[in-house]
Formats: sequence, structure tokens, C-alpha cells
Amino acid sequence: MAEAYLIEAVRTPVGRRGGALSGVHPADLGAHVLTALIGRAGVDPGAVDDVIVGCVDTVGPQAGDIARTAWLAAGFPQHVPGVTVDRQCGSSQQAVHFAAQAVMSGTAELVVAGGVQNMSQIPIASAMAVGEQFGFPTPFAGSVGWQKRYGDEEISQFRAADLIASRWDLSREEMAHYSYTSHKRAIDAGREGRFDRELAPVGSFTADEGPRQDTSVEKMAALKPLREGGVTTAAMASQLSDGASAVLVASEAAVRAHGLTPRARIHHLSARGDDPVFMLTAPIAATRHALRRAGLSVDDIDRYEVNEAFASVVLAWLKETGADSERVNVNGGGIALGHPIGATGTKLLTTLLHELERGGARYGLQAMCEGGGQANVTIIERV
Repeated sequence: MAEAYLIEAVRTPVGRRGGALSGVHPADLGAHVLTALIGRAGVDPGAVDDVIVGCVDTVGPQAGDIARTAWLAAGFPQHVPGVTVDRQCGSSQQAVHFAAQAVMSGTAELVVAGGVQNMSQIPIASAMAVGEQFGFPTPFAGSVGWQKRYGDEEISQFRAADLIASRWDLSREEMAHYSYTSHKRAIDAGREGRFDRELAPVGSFTADEGPRQDTSVEKMAALKPLREGGVTTAAMASQLSDGASAVLVASEAAVRAHGLTPRARIHHLSARGDDPVFMLTAPIAATRHALRRAGLSVDDIDRYEVNEAFASVVLAWLKETGADSERVNVNGGGIALGHPIGATGTKLLTTLLHELERGGARYGLQAMCEGGGQANVTIIERV
């Protein structure tokens, strides 16, 4: 099968809700990272076959195919098309999968994959909130098939985080310690300049706003749970954020034709599903499936990026996979750095690629839990 290579990867610093990026139109936020990507790769934007962008809650300024709008807002050629993908939190990781599949199938040579989300302007679940005015309080209400299968089960990421904590016997203290570690790692990474090469500053905004310098396990212990009777607090959850990210995927022919230098190749890509009520457990089975299909063991992977939607998600994944925690989210994750949902997939891939290069490592694996009880897994090999 033909190879798909990662040529360039870039992201904006992640802004807090109401922070430095809150006033930037999503199309301009996407255009910024697309411009940085094309500029760093040194390719003719007119040679790009497609632009695939992840985005969730595509209403208002994120509606109307934000992939196409962002590309045009960047001033790039009109003949290049764009398409927007929604696989919930894994949207831009799925964009990478679609891009790589197009290249590996021979139907495209040069594809941009990315993501954008302004959660300050368009709050999370806005698309569901819009449905309420039409008589649909949830996406599932009124579905005969759903009701027959799942009844009136509460479908909520907060409930799912608590269910996982209960099933895997995760204490509030253990999750608080994990969350604190995420902040410590993110702060250390920022201080040491580990993110510098992957960032495309937006004006004077040059560093991630999420990490809390003054946090502590004791402060986390004082917070109320997100649900009555639950154990998950806001400190154990990813932060609502604004940001954009993008990668350039190329075929061998495109590498030769445009004089590009591959930085990694896509070694494996897949997606799996699990219980939609538990919602966030699919990375466990998806990781096992990916390693088996790739012919690798958990110890063969040098660096993991497992999205920190909640502390319980990563801790349960660690228990089940047996992965070395010192190889997982080594620069912090969504709890500290934020989770601009549509953009997080390519954000994590950007960090994973740069971290492999920084350490001279070979294999990196990325896994994302997603609404509906799904997970994408991507394995890359540095070249």
C-alpha cells in the first residue's frame, strides 16, 4: 500500500474560554493556522487536493463548512475544496485519517487536515441547544430505536466520567493527583520551550493560557463535584478552550514533486466503538485493536497522547493497557492545556510529532475518546 507522510504540523497556542482568542472569528482562527502550515511547508497552496477540517457545534460563525471558509479567508486558491468533519472530540483526528486514506488510496497527493473551535463564541453543545426550539431536548429524544435499546439512560460526559471512576475503582484523590501532574508537566514543558517549534502565535498571544501556576491537590479537593453524588470535579476535566491546528499529509509522489521532507509516516489508523452510555471508554479497546493490527506491543510505543477529557478516562486506559505512565502525555494534556474540541485531534498529533523528534523516538500513538462511545487511534513512525 502507498505511504502517507506527515510533512508539517502546527497549532495555535490554546486560549482559555473568554481569553486571548475569544474574539477571533473561527474562520480567521482557522485561516491563521492554515497560512502558517502552508508557509512552513513551503508548498504551493494551489497544489493541495483537499482541506479537511474538524469542528463541532457548526452553528453561527462555525457553520457553512468552516473548512472551506477558513481556506478562502486565508486568501488561498478558490479551486481547492474543503469539507468539515464531526466525530465529536476526535473530529480533526478523523480529518487526518480521511486525508491519509485519500493519499494511501491514490485519489489525492497533498491534503491538509486540521481543526478549529472557538468555544468562547459558540459554547459546547450549542447544536443540541438549537434543537430544543424545534422540540428535541436531546439528540436521542423521540427515536424509537434508541429508546428500545438504551431507554431513558442519561447520556452525559459528566456521568460517563463518574461511571468510569466507579467501574475502575478510581478515587477522587487519585484523579486529583493525576490532574495536578498534568498541570506540572504542561508548566514544565512551556518553561523549557518544548512547544515553541509547534506554535503559530496569534499576534502577541504566544503561549497556552490553560496551565494554572497556582493549583494544588489541596485546592482541587475543595471543589464540588460536577454531578450530585459524583466524584469528578472541574479540576479533573478538560478545559473549555479556543484554538486551531493543522497538518499536511503527502504521498511519495508529492514528496518528490514538491521537494518535501517527510517527518513521519502514518503507520496505522483506525476507529472503534464502545458503550455510548459509558461514552469515554472506547480508547481502551481501540488501542488494543490498533496495536494488534500494527503488529506492535504496548512497550514498542515511545510516546502516547491520550486525550485528557477527564482524569478517569486516562487512568482507566492506563490500568487496562498497562502502558508506562511516564510515556503518556509527557507534556501535560487537556486538563492543563485545554481541549478546543474540534481542533484537539491535530493539536495532539502536532505535539506528538514534535515530541518524537525532540527525543529521537520512533513510534507515537494517539487515542481520543469521543461522543457516542467511539475512539480514533493513530500510530505514527518518525522518519
